[in-house]
Amino acid sequence: MMDDAGLAIMELAGKGYCCTQIMLLLALDEMGRENPDLVRAASGLCDGMGDCSGPCGVLSGAAMVLGLYAGKGTDIEDAAEVLPLMQEELRDWFSAATDPFGGTACRDILDGQCGQPDPSRCGGLMNQASARVREILVNNGFDLAEGREQA
Repeated sequence: MMDDAGLAIMELAGKGYCCTQIMLLLALDEMGRENPDLVRAASGLCDGMGDCSGPCGVLSGAAMVLGLYAGKGTDIEDAAEVLPLMQEELRDWFSAATDPFGGTACRDILDGQCGQPDPSRCGGLMNQASARVREILVNNGFDLAEGREQA
């Protein structure tokens, strides 16, 4: 049986969003926000930065979600001190999760079949990564609905 996140991932993929965009859309939905400019900008990271040679869009999108919560966004803000540690935790987890595919690049995960995400591999990674990012954020004191650190 598929969980709510899995259903949302399938629905968004069916609407033509890439993995990077889906990761952001899931986080924005949890915050009750929309940001078409951010989602549009994320398309530059789709398909391993266009030719499958770059990092998997799930990893890129997950890193963007961490930045959405913990990064600097205005002149009067500072990035959360825990951001580099959260990024490291994400990278370590993703590297282990994709080890069976031979690497973290899009082409590694897709076994060289660039351009057409594999629903089981990519969908499964997105679902796992979404849960992992949520866990990292909560463990570091972030309110998922508010989109910022708890005081």
